[in-house]
Amino acid sequence: MTRDEIVAGAVQFTDKSPGNYISEEAALDPGLAGMKIYEAPIFAFGAADDELFNKYKETGVIGNSFMTPDEWLPGAKTVISFFMPFTKRVKKANATNNDWPADEWLQARYEGQIFLQELTQYIQKQICDTGHVCLIPSLDRRFNVVDKYIPNWSERHAAYACGLGTFGLSKGLITEKGMCGRYGSLLTDLIIEPTVRHYSDIYEYCNMCGICIRKCPVNAISKVGKDSSLCAAFLNKVHEKHDPRYGCGKCQVNVPCESGIPAGM
Repeated sequence: MTRDEIVAGAVQFTDKSPGNYISEEAALDPGLAGMKIYEAPIFAFGAADDELFNKYKETGVIGNSFMTPDEWLPGAKTVISFFMPFTKRVKKANATNNDWPADEWLQARYEGQIFLQELTQYIQKQICDTGHVCLIPSLDRRFNVVDKYIPNWSERHAAYACGLGTFGLSKGLITEKGMCGRYGSLLTDLIIEPTVRHYSDIYEYCNMCGICIRKCPVNAISKVGKDSSLCAAFLNKVHEKHDPRYGCGKCQVNVPCESGIPAGM
């Protein structure tokens, strides 16, 4: 199976699958029925033995709890990372009120995550059907979050290593399609030529404008870091009110990196 076949199959699945559209049964409001969640995904491919994955184990990066591709899947050759941009409707709705997430965002964050898993499993099956092994770390029984906010596999860090984009002040990842969306990844023994990383610094695509700092409803973001506990506490409040849905995303909308790399970067 080739890189182009993986991408083409995922793009078609995203466009045609009912899971990428809000059903009448799931809609929080009748007007949301039929709303498209994601635009076409973009992909990057990394070498499973890339030195960055060992770098992530260092204290102060992610830490020793992080599992490298080979620890997840012995014999892994390729890391497949993809970004799913939210549609303009989702972005626009969440930009109208800076204090609370829009219903469109809540649906995109919750139903969108369900669809993202469906897409990831679709890609996994396509690869396995060709006789190769493929594993999804985020859906593996070993996946967990230790020490409150530190996962043993990070979609954003995998995306950075694969060449998909660099981090912003909000700790989101800025891709050629921006940061307003969701990420997924798979590991496989299928050999695919790695995507060239066109950056060397973790914040290379961020212009440090600080707009995301002002957009955060709980002041969790600053130019020296992000207070994940403040962010998590707000998400918990949203979840309590809208269970099972949750989310915020205010730092991802109405910012220069919403839908692309900021001009001049």
